[in-house]
Amino acid sequence: MIITKTPFRVSFCGGGSDMANFYEKYGGCVLSTSINKYCYISIHPYFNENQTLLKYSENELVDSPDQIKHRIFRQVLTDMGIHGVEISSTADIPGGTGLGSSSTFTVGLLNTLNCYKGKFVSKDKLAKLACEVEIEKLGNPIGKQDQYGAALGGLNFIKFNQDGSVSHEPILMEGKTYKELQKNLLMFYTGTTRSANTILAEQTKNITSEDKARNLLKMCGLAKDMKVALENNDISSFGKILDEGWQLKKELASGIANPAIDEAYEIAMKNGALGGKLLGAGGGGFLLFYCEEEKQEQLKKAIGLRELDFSFERDGTSVIYIGDKYWN
Repeated sequence: MIITKTPFRVSFCGGGSDMANFYEKYGGCVLSTSINKYCYISIHPYFNENQTLLKYSENELVDSPDQIKHRIFRQVLTDMGIHGVEISSTADIPGGTGLGSSSTFTVGLLNTLNCYKGKFVSKDKLAKLACEVEIEKLGNPIGKQDQYGAALGGLNFIKFNQDGSVSHEPILMEGKTYKELQKNLLMFYTGTTRSANTILAEQTKNITSEDKARNLLKMCGLAKDMKVALENNDISSFGKILDEGWQLKKELASGIANPAIDEAYEIAMKNGALGGKLLGAGGGGFLLFYCEEEKQEQLKKAIGLRELDFSFERDGTSVIYIGDKYWN
């Protein structure tokens, strides 16, 4: 058996600029981190080598990969010519919550299957392959930030270049500042999940308008400001930048926010939060807030939502177990 774990990501600023119809014209950038919540994927040969068994939110037993209902499983297993295996996928966080679950799964699956075939693939390459699967082959209306965030791990500034290439650099700061930043971040579950594709499809269409593109350019500027501040060990403006980015993001497409989300955000801001945002495409999932420690209990009581305790992680996608058979 081989087991991998791949982290979910939290995007702080710049989300949306990783869409091709924006970065091909202007270039884009995102500042994000991976967190200690993971998608775990295991694989081993199936008892009946003429069948493949898949276990995720559903179970599928198929005679050939083209019979698989799960689009990502079907695409990747067909591309790689793998059959006669049992693959299980479990996760700390459900899908549709704004933490990049689909891309985290795709990166993890590619890592697992390449390891199964005895191939080492770099994290950059895994991210690129995941983008090809989700965006080019399956035609999902998504960007590239989730794949790179999950594959690379850590706190990174990721650039999406006009030629389609992606470059990245870690955010370097003093350990004290890094720990304080983590302590000042709170995440709450709104109680709803959603498919990002509808919102992202509208957002992709809207980017062609001048005012939406202007919003994204401002969001990229905020991501750069956040990068500079963190590298100077200054987190005093972090909440303000989060808030400015959220106000801009809400204008990119309908459905990003709703009355319940707006109410929770307003309650948090009145009870100690200095800024925040809804993670992911919008419509549901997790709300992230920047709040100094002395006011956090007040905020938690006021908002009345389930908190998700988390911390940053730095490993990215990784193999955590390889059975003796594969070592030999």
